[in-house]
Amino acid sequence: MVTTDSELSALPNLGKTLTDKLKLAGIDSPDNLRQMGSEKAFLKLSTIDKHACLNMLYALEGAIQGIRWHSLSQERKSELKLFYNMTTR
Repeated sequence: MVTTDSELSALPNLGKTLTDKLKLAGIDSPDNLRQMGSEKAFLKLSTIDKHACLNMLYALEGAIQGIRWHSLSQERKSELKLFYNMTTR
């Protein structure tokens, strides 16, 4: 699937709700998301969404990699889970 800079919702895992939240957080394009990375994007999202969760972090990483979050490597999931636990306590 080919995306343009304004087509966040065309990325895997990013539906309308998450796309809207990303835009509210100032992340308005796939390139912007890729440059920021999933961890920084998650931190920005968590400032506007008190319900930001681990699955949201996985979804962001999957979007960056161009895959469904379920297909993330176990190693990457473990890294993200550690990051999540360190930043949400």
